[in-house]
Amino acid sequence: MATLFRKPRAVVDAHPRTAIIDIGSNSIRLVVYQGPARMPSILFNEKVMAGLGRGLAATGAIDAAAMARAQDALARFAALAEAIEVSDVRTVATAAVRDASNGGELIDHATAIGLDVELLSGDEEAQASGQGVLSGIPDADGIVGDLGGGSLELVRVRGGEVGERVSFPLGVLRVADVRAKGKNALDRLVLKLLRKSGWEGAGAERPFYLVGGSWRSLARLDMHLTGYELPIAHHYEMSAPTISRLARAIAHLDKARLREVPDLSSARIPTLSDAAAVLGSVLRHLGSATTIVSAYGLREGLLYGALDDETRREDPLIVATREEGRRLGRFAEHGDLLDRWIAPLFEDDDADLARLRHAACLLADVGWHANPEFRAERGLDAALHGNWVAIDARGRALVAQALFTGLGGGTRSPAPLGGLAGEGDLRHAICWGLAIRLGQRLSGGVAGPLNRARLGREGGAVALTLLESDAALYGETVERRHKSLAAMLGGDARLLLA
Repeated sequence: MATLFRKPRAVVDAHPRTAIIDIGSNSIRLVVYQGPARMPSILFNEKVMAGLGRGLAATGAIDAAAMARAQDALARFAALAEAIEVSDVRTVATAAVRDASNGGELIDHATAIGLDVELLSGDEEAQASGQGVLSGIPDADGIVGDLGGGSLELVRVRGGEVGERVSFPLGVLRVADVRAKGKNALDRLVLKLLRKSGWEGAGAERPFYLVGGSWRSLARLDMHLTGYELPIAHHYEMSAPTISRLARAIAHLDKARLREVPDLSSARIPTLSDAAAVLGSVLRHLGSATTIVSAYGLREGLLYGALDDETRREDPLIVATREEGRRLGRFAEHGDLLDRWIAPLFEDDDADLARLRHAACLLADVGWHANPEFRAERGLDAALHGNWVAIDARGRALVAQALFTGLGGGTRSPAPLGGLAGEGDLRHAICWGLAIRLGQRLSGGVAGPLNRARLGREGGAVALTLLESDAALYGETVERRHKSLAAMLGGDARLLLA
């Protein structure tokens, strides 16, 4: 049978559509991407909990029911990829297919329907997981732990590179059998594996980055139990004592209570206790005190690994917000220009603040198409709940505050911003928003007036310099916004004509 997905019928966007089918030990997933190479958007995402790794340790084979679910899922995903007009599909299989005596049967089925399956080794799986974390958290410096259904990969990441890595046959679907052997059986096995491989104590003084649906589910549960105000798991932090507390809590929570947790897959509930147990043991013997959740893992790592070095070095936050601004704003070039224009007012911003300010400027027009009374709320929502990476909760709050103010929400800090960032940080972001608002009103959103004008500080004043020929642009509304910005910065508004 001819291989599918070589020539799409029609792709109207400049970026081709690509897809990854990930045949994991617990789930099989199809994800379709389109957009900038460094940070493509997800057009479609579906998973089937096939459970290929369930019972594998006992029998050495994928059971008939799981095999049938997997074959049906692959047939649907192949048909969907063709219908969505995907130009290229990459299909990968991991531990369960790798280890099962009948794994070749599933690969043969995939081949028959036009899918070319790459059977990843444990080392390749670990490499991709590490690169996935670096894709979403470029400054990650610690150990990545990717808990799948059939295996656990540990990867050292630092300086934007993947280092030492190891794969253990310790997936979440295998843990129950180990725990059934006695109270401390799992802990003894984890210690034995880490010690034998030279990884014991390797996490001391370093964060542990959590990859995989089982560990993300633990984060969802903790967010629910603690009333965390931002429903975004990526970059969520949990300490080792928190993991211990979660393990105890899970033992006392019934399934009905767990099903009330937002975004917690019901299919993950049966393995929550095992996921918490293996995480607690790994943290204890690695020596890691803090965990950080990564929404990115193997699939994103495969995309990241295929990029050239120059594209990898691009800031994913800036790439994504620039694309969103281009898609939703009125003038594609306006965000970058706006950031350069207001930057002289904020010369003391460090590199982290400067990139957050830049992101806010790139998103400054996202509320334009909303009802005027809800533009500020649209900006708030875009910053807090957008699919951004390389940004933590504090960063989201600062961008949200700048957009809320810039889109007419005023100088207050709406919930939940006060719980995510300090008052001083939010006040600084309000100044960004007022400067953005001034630039947009002065220029009408186009490049010419900003290219001809300058904004900066002169002594204690906020000086706006215009050409004589542009003096008429300084109308009543512009003057009012100029004065509001100057007052927030603790100075006077000064107009200069050149």
